[in-house]
Amino acid sequence: MGEGCLEPTDMSEPETKPSTAFLPYPVSTLSPPIIPNDLTSFKSRGISQVERDLQQKLQEIRETYLATIDHFNWNKLVYEADIQFEPIIGGTYYLYEMRGRKLLSMISPEEWSQKHLATVRLNMDRQWKIVETGANVDSRELFGRVEM
Repeated sequence: MGEGCLEPTDMSEPETKPSTAFLPYPVSTLSPPIIPNDLTSFKSRGISQVERDLQQKLQEIRETYLATIDHFNWNKLVYEADIQFEPIIGGTYYLYEMRGRKLLSMISPEEWSQKHLATVRLNMDRQWKIVETGANVDSRELFGRVEM
C-alpha cells in the first residue's frame, strides 16, 4: 500500500474482564479475611417460631378432624335410628334411646320421659346439625372414641 495509508486493523472490541473491585467476595490474599457470622440465634429463633406455628396448625387440624368425626357419627346415628315420618328440612327433632334402640321423634324431652340423646335439625344439605345434646350424654362414650 501507499505511504500515508493505514492498513485495516481488527475493529472488534477488546476483551474486557470484570473489575475485581466490585465482586461481593475477596479475590486476593491481601484482602481482609472473611469471618462468618454467628447464625446460632437466627437458627434458634427460626426453629422455635416454625415449631410454634406448626404446633398451632396441627392443633387446629386435630380439632377440625375431631369435630368432623363427631359430625359424621351423629349423622350416622340419626340416619340409622328408627324414623316413622319424613323429616322436613329446617325441622327440629329429638333423638332418644329406648330399650337399646335409637328413635327420632317430634316429641320434645319435656313432653316425654325417655332418654334424650340430642336435639337435631335437618340442614339443606341433608346433614343433621346438633342443636344440643341431652343431659349426661358424652359423645366420646356414645361413639366409643378415645381422645388423642
